[in-house]
Amino acid sequence: MSATTQDKLSVTALALVLKRAALPEAALGCTAGLANVRDVVAALAQAGFGIEATRVLAHALPKREAVWWACMCAGHTAPADLPEADRKVRELAESWVRQQSKEFARAAMDEAKRTGFQSPEAWAGVAAFWSGDSLAPADAPIVPPPPHLTGIAVAGAVALASVRLDAARQPRRLALFLQSAQDIAAGGPGRLPAEDS
Repeated sequence: MSATTQDKLSVTALALVLKRAALPEAALGCTAGLANVRDVVAALAQAGFGIEATRVLAHALPKREAVWWACMCAGHTAPADLPEADRKVRELAESWVRQQSKEFARAAMDEAKRTGFQSPEAWAGVAAFWSGDSLAPADAPIVPPPPHLTGIAVAGAVALASVRLDAARQPRRLALFLQSAQDIAAGGPGRLPAEDS
């Protein structure tokens, strides 16, 4: 990370991130005395709390970057025979990241509904919608989403991606996912190649 690159994890106060991540007591014990998100994530991962570390990152990253991260994690574990609806919802979520339009956010949620909310891709789409300006139908008065909803959906997408088709791969996947998030936080693309079968 260059000196001119701003760390995107520094924009949200650590106390608020930890509150939103709702860590169990055992995991919170690892965070005592730590002052920043990166140190908290490293401590959690080292202590074997990989999922909890991803939850912290899901709430610490800015919404746009968090949705992108969910898409990268989903894409990494997507099988070759990924259903068309799942592929489409991830594409819509990625399009939202690029343009943050209401149309992409609503289309991502509509497609996520068609998937039955069963995949990491669906939750990436939900995260895009919950990052928008309103939870209400397009023709209704604006109802702003609570700010923590994006992190909840992103954490769900990442958790589902970490166990997709082979839960035994979760530790290795979580390590890759954490690296991806750190890259995104530093201004990188966080891209993950498709997982080998």
